[in-house]
Amino acid sequence: MLRSILAFCALVLFAPAAHAQNLYVTADRLLDVEEGRYVARPLITIVDGKVERIESGAQPPAGAEVIDWSGYTILPGLIDMHVHLDGRPEIRGYNRLAFSDRFWTVIAAANAQKMLQAGFTTVRDLGSDDYNTIGLDQAIEEGWFEGPRIISAAHSLGATGGHCDSTYLPPSFAATSPAVGDGAEELRKRVREQRKFGAEVIKACATGGVFSRNTEPGQQQLSLEEMSAIVQEANRWGLRTAAHAHGAEGIKDAIRAGFTTIEHVSLVDDEGIRLARERGTFFSMDIFNTEYTLANGTRFGVLEENLRKEREVGTRQRESFRRAHEAGVRMVFGSDAGVMPHEDVGGQFRVMVEFGMAPLEAIRAATINAAEALGQEGQVGTLRPGAWADLIAVQGDPLSEPEVLAAVGHVIKGGEVVR
Repeated sequence: MLRSILAFCALVLFAPAAHAQNLYVTADRLLDVEEGRYVARPLITIVDGKVERIESGAQPPAGAEVIDWSGYTILPGLIDMHVHLDGRPEIRGYNRLAFSDRFWTVIAAANAQKMLQAGFTTVRDLGSDDYNTIGLDQAIEEGWFEGPRIISAAHSLGATGGHCDSTYLPPSFAATSPAVGDGAEELRKRVREQRKFGAEVIKACATGGVFSRNTEPGQQQLSLEEMSAIVQEANRWGLRTAAHAHGAEGIKDAIRAGFTTIEHVSLVDDEGIRLARERGTFFSMDIFNTEYTLANGTRFGVLEENLRKEREVGTRQRESFRRAHEAGVRMVFGSDAGVMPHEDVGGQFRVMVEFGMAPLEAIRAATINAAEALGQEGQVGTLRPGAWADLIAVQGDPLSEPEVLAAVGHVIKGGEVVR
């Protein structure tokens, strides 16, 4: 009897795993974002969550599981390189203090679902409180919750009293961001701490910002020495980096320090554009949210100080976007979702085209360019054999009507149907 039981256990433990059933997806056409061309009547074969092959005009095997998106155009799942999942634009300023800390954890989960349903199968979260998005990412990866792939920075690094510090409360609260540091060695330690608790990218605030108190967007708040220490330490641990930088001098020092992406880039000068082009630095510019903030900010609790800064930088940022693009700077899609609703960020494609990009360039900013900036080329942001089967489908022609990307009809992430 014992011998029979052992034989049965060996069969169960060491027998080859059964092959997953193939999933087939077809539609009117597929946009190959790398080649910049349409594939007519594609048949995408998905095995174990990844693309196995793409054929034009082929038929699936009889009896196969087929998802037919007739009337739609397929694209790779989109990537937003600048989001804040644990925030909502409807709750700004001191209104946030009306809610428990864990309220924002639940908000992060709801926003993650909204972004996935809007076609963003990968997001980079550049700053959240209490490691909210680290835990959320773990829950998604373990299958407990539905959401996009999250590359999280956890807490953003910054100087005492700077944009990434806690700047809304009086001294009696002793409120300080956990990732604040002054001097190169302190900031090296902050990098190590964020990585220790799960950060997969390091974000630092090189300049002041719009939504902090008592900082101005143009102010440089970290020195070149401090920024270089942050990048060196992040690189040592295999992490890429993002620098919040509105002001011209802060932008240039962030580029010199070696940050992978520069965020916002509102007041960049010609030298900063030249440096970015020469060094291959990516710009991530949130040029869609200005109207939303100015139209709704007051009733949602945004302070007049912050609205004034938004009015000052919004137009200049869009002209900076146009100049940087014309000069050949590499660009990625970043919405700053949380400043505006997460479910609406697909509307930024239209604005990117309005300010100089061809529709294909805007799509590439949210697919292959973003994947390269993440260090995940060939894994996300593309549809090729071996890539994750992250697909979206839209009606219409995204190469002539970029606004259709704001109305995604179908989503598959890792071979699993989302909507």
